Amino acid sequence: MAGSAERTEAPTPRRREEARKRGQVARSADVAGVVTFGAGLAAVAFGGGALVDRVAGLMRSSFASAVAGATLNRDQTLSALADGLAQVALASAPIALVCVAAGGAAAVAQVGFKPSAQAVKPQWRRVDPLQGLRRIFGPQGLFEALKAALKVALVGAIVALAVVPSLPELVGSLGMPPLALAERLVAESIAIGTRGVVAYAVIAAIDYAWQRRQHERSLRMTRREVQDEMRHYGLAPEIKQALRRRQMQNARRRMMAAVPGADVVVTNPTHVAVALRYDGSKPAPEVVAKGRGTIAQRIRAIAAEHGVPIVSDPPLARALEREVPLGQEIPVHLYQAVAELLAYVYRLAADRRRALA
Repeated sequence: MAGSAERTEAPTPRRREEARKRGQVARSADVAGVVTFGAGLAAVAFGGGALVDRVAGLMRSSFASAVAGATLNRDQTLSALADGLAQVALASAPIALVCVAAGGAAAVAQVGFKPSAQAVKPQWRRVDPLQGLRRIFGPQGLFEALKAALKVALVGAIVALAVVPSLPELVGSLGMPPLALAERLVAESIAIGTRGVVAYAVIAAIDYAWQRRQHERSLRMTRREVQDEMRHYGLAPEIKQALRRRQMQNARRRMMAAVPGADVVVTNPTHVAVALRYDGSKPAPEVVAKGRGTIAQRIRAIAAEHGVPIVSDPPLARALEREVPLGQEIPVHLYQAVAELLAYVYRLAADRRRALA
């Protein structure tokens, strides 16, 4: 497998799509966390009054019952407690819904709405304890632990800087009426939470940039992988067919251009034609052109036009056409037959020269 040092090419769209199908996308949990935290804080700031009023009403009702000396049995106490919790949950529901919606929107904003069945398919490696230990104590796990510690330290420091100067004032407000105290605590919590959101947002932005960088590095490809993908997947089928046709036409054109330089053309005599050339630079003659049907006719026509001898030898022509690839030398077991053929052609050429002289 190619090393990471060789992965210098940007990932292709197909590589990205395959990674997405496996659930491998660039995302930061901190982005979703800070958006959820910020949305919840905003919901409390704008809608927390209803929650405070509901809790205050429950407290007043409880105090009124206590002052009146009302006694409740076990069932009545449980019923009152359940009713109170239901009212608090109902008042808190809008805030919870805002947080859930904000977290989902943050996730979609990072990677888009791209559900992947493969990503949620059960996989043994996810529950394998050994794999889990490697993830926890491996380099990535240690990095995540260090990052989490730094986040807690940074956000904690900012919150502490906001709380410590206000401690005397907060302690002095403990004698305030309950409703006023609750409103004061909510206001202080929102102010402190706002500072925490700002700090968390900076951390989330850095983490998202880091996650995207790591994701891009993991998808990078070698030059060979890019070439292989373009060859197999990069072109539409009709374009591939057109390219193959053009390649075949170019190869046939080069083959026909070699016929005038051949020493002899061996024929079937009509269905097969093979052009041979022997220039002494190679151990044996080579096939420079061959074909059947119309291609054979074209080879014979070019040979006749340029004065290349045409000899009918059906067994040899069929053997050459069937066994010898274009541009290759003839095999050893055909040496004798081809040597006799070339000797015959050379004698004819010598006789012709003597006759002309």
